[in-house]
Amino acid sequence: MTDTVVHQGSCLCGGVRYQTTAPVRASSHCHCSMCRKAHGAAFASYGNVRREHHRFVQGEALVRTYHSSPQVTRQFCSVCGSPLLWHSDGAHADVVAVPLGTLDTPFHTPPQKHIYVASKAPWVEICDGHPQMDRE
Repeated sequence: MTDTVVHQGSCLCGGVRYQTTAPVRASSHCHCSMCRKAHGAAFASYGNVRREHHRFVQGEALVRTYHSSPQVTRQFCSVCGSPLLWHSDGAHADVVAVPLGTLDTPFHTPPQKHIYVASKAPWVEICDGHPQMDRE
């Protein structure tokens, strides 16, 4: 028996595709400087899924890994540079964070919180009413 695909996603060039077999949860906007630089934007929007429910289904040979800090590993497409996921080697090593902008299937749950707002871009004003946290 195969798991039911809940979400599908891909990079900008379409060379890498992934699937999740569980709902994406714990979505957030991350304002840390690393996420801002990795996405080239004011913040990065992520949703979490347990590692065993995420898999690359096309182009895994194109995926590159970058250790952006001692405990965080980011993966991206080597052709177009699209961020594809990040994960921590720490307490939540069983979870991967999927950039919500790479989803090809509808995602109806809005981000639930803003994290690392102490390092947000100074030109950003958060006005959506979601909780704001200095850390995760």
